[in-house]
Amino acid sequence: MSDAIESNTVASSKDVKIGVMAHWREDVNCAFERDPAARTRFELITTYPGIQAVALHRISNRLWNRGWRYLPRLISFVGRVLTNVDIHPAATIGRRFFIDHGACVVIGETSIIGDDVTLYHGVTLGGTSWNKGRRHPELCDGVMVGAGAKILGAICVGRNVRVGANSVVVQDVPDDCTVVGIPGKIVAGAGKSRSTNHQAVAERHGIDLDHHLIPDPVGKALECVLSRLDFLEQKFLDAGHINADLPAANCEPACEAICDPVEAVPASDYDCGCSVGQYTPLPMVRGKRRSEKRATQ
Repeated sequence: MSDAIESNTVASSKDVKIGVMAHWREDVNCAFERDPAARTRFELITTYPGIQAVALHRISNRLWNRGWRYLPRLISFVGRVLTNVDIHPAATIGRRFFIDHGACVVIGETSIIGDDVTLYHGVTLGGTSWNKGRRHPELCDGVMVGAGAKILGAICVGRNVRVGANSVVVQDVPDDCTVVGIPGKIVAGAGKSRSTNHQAVAERHGIDLDHHLIPDPVGKALECVLSRLDFLEQKFLDAGHINADLPAANCEPACEAICDPVEAVPASDYDCGCSVGQYTPLPMVRGKRRSEKRATQ
């Protein structure tokens, strides 16, 4: 019952129509919450290109929805010249929208942006089709898109999603996820890889701006490889195939042992938490083979 009431409340809040001045006021106020460098409203209005671009879009979008075509495009062009932010007048943008730094941002014609969305410089909401229909992405409420990220095509990015800097997203993203990479991959689900303090801040302010706390899938893979090497080296030491007192400079660069897979090792055996197959190396390494070869000669 409470869920139904909450959903009806959210739906009704979406249907509320507010004027241009109210939009401007909310856009300026939200900048104080998301940019610690913001000082006064006068400074924001006169020096922040992101706020100026969104303010001009509020006007051009109203004119576009009333059937005007050339004048909204002219206002959009003037806004791009002044702010270096290109927003098509037909794009649908929700409340409390903030573009930080406001440089080289492109928002296509059929883009849909929800409430409390934050974009950083260099973000592109682009299309992947020449058809007249829907061809640009939809960003749901609370989305944060890092600098240089590209979101392409008629896809949907769920609520409270964080897109890492320079990522390229070409597929739908579920709610409460973190996306990084080219192409974008989900590397964290709801609440994962975030401390309790960061989750509390995100819940209190309604948006998570900790876009520097992005999981590193490459670093995770390297961590698994290093943990695996440590495990194998310890196995060699225990079997007596490697002299633990031998200086590192005199060690052979590689081992030519042939490995046979046997039973799996529990995940607790590795620091990275991965479960991989245990291997039993044959008792012969390159150094011994060379010594035996010299002895036969």
